[in-house]
Amino acid sequence: MTGIHQVSQSRKAAASGWIGSALEYYDFFIYATAASLIFPQIFFPSENPTVAIVASLATYGVGYVARPIGAFVLGHWGDTHGRKTVLIVCMFLMGLSTMAVGLLPTYHQVGILAPILLVVLRLIQGFAVAGEISGASSMILEHAPFGRRGFYASFALQGVQAGQILAAAVFLPLAAYMPTEAFNSWGWRIPFLLSFFVIVAGYIIRREVDETPAFTREDKRGETPRSPIVQAIKLSWPDMLRVICMALMNVIPVVATIFGAAYAVQPAYGIGFAKDVYLWIPVLGNMLAVFVIPFVGNLSDKVGRKPPIVVGALLSGLLAFGYLYAISIKSVPLAIVLSLLMWGVVYQGYNAIFPSFYPELFPTRTRVSAMAISQNIGTTITALLPALFATVAPPGSANIPLTVGAIAFGITVIAALAAVTARETYRVRIDDLGNPAAVPIARADYDRQRTEAASGAAAART
Repeated sequence: MTGIHQVSQSRKAAASGWIGSALEYYDFFIYATAASLIFPQIFFPSENPTVAIVASLATYGVGYVARPIGAFVLGHWGDTHGRKTVLIVCMFLMGLSTMAVGLLPTYHQVGILAPILLVVLRLIQGFAVAGEISGASSMILEHAPFGRRGFYASFALQGVQAGQILAAAVFLPLAAYMPTEAFNSWGWRIPFLLSFFVIVAGYIIRREVDETPAFTREDKRGETPRSPIVQAIKLSWPDMLRVICMALMNVIPVVATIFGAAYAVQPAYGIGFAKDVYLWIPVLGNMLAVFVIPFVGNLSDKVGRKPPIVVGALLSGLLAFGYLYAISIKSVPLAIVLSLLMWGVVYQGYNAIFPSFYPELFPTRTRVSAMAISQNIGTTITALLPALFATVAPPGSANIPLTVGAIAFGITVIAALAAVTARETYRVRIDDLGNPAAVPIARADYDRQRTEAASGAAAART
């Protein structure tokens, strides 16, 4: 493979991961917003508003139920049939199921069939999501030049933030400015149907990406396993356990946007922040993260994967106390500033690094399965945290910032310890990844190859 072709494939792989992640979280955000704003009225009986709201939000949670199943199936597919194939499958499953939500009949049109179809589509979305980040991270990592894996892999997570910004840019103005009757009738469908254009763009980019050299070599040697899941658990269970623990870092966005929003906005807690303030916190946090992520990814190619993760975990956990305290004293400016610092900046020490660090912990033959299963188990556990927070810190209880902050910080300590006990991977060659006995190349050789990779990328641009 020529240097220019390799650089071209590295960029295409990064673009492929970016747009897939953007679609995933575009869907995530519009579904979560619609489940809160509109689905209770149009997909569930309206005679009992409380039941309708609970049922609507339950369909949102159903997506997490399907994630472990999707991780097993799509992880297996990615390790036996290739990264490119599984990413195209994920793209179409996510995109078409999102579009289908926008075409669903309402409860008043077809009765109980409407919420049943909604749940089925949400299960498909959750199933597809489980293979996206692990497949995209592996694809980018295996195409990236040596010494630049952290930088290139970070674009998968930059796409996550961009997808949420795009969703907000489409959904929030419609909800705010369309007449209520028009929005309830057909306006809410527009963001879902716009997924069509993302599918087309994603497919065009993904079909141009070659299968990764690492997987191709394994395939030619006949070393692709029949049961990568069994092999991953048998050989890599300590690192899978570490990834489960590190994936618990999802507690930070949970604190920032789910429990934090309920604490600040719900009348029962008595804080009284305006709802539109909390619609802007994730938007502003994601806008900041878009700029921070590539910088942190590049930093990890210089200093290693572990330092940014450990520092990001511990500092964001400590900032959770300050953020919740700012809400408790009803300071909107301080709450926004601390949420941006906690989530938009410090949390990215973890968020920008895991797309390179997780797949680097596993060998090529089981990489997608091992990452998909362990990461989705950890993320699914964090889906239970809002209920835990609301149980231990219900409205009217004392010391809510201290109670919830202590749990959040304890979880980030677990994630940091998992990272500390893992081996450093940034100077390990691609074919040696996943081998606990692998010897990193000398720092001087690594720096030279990293400089050559950067020079090749610059030459390809000219």
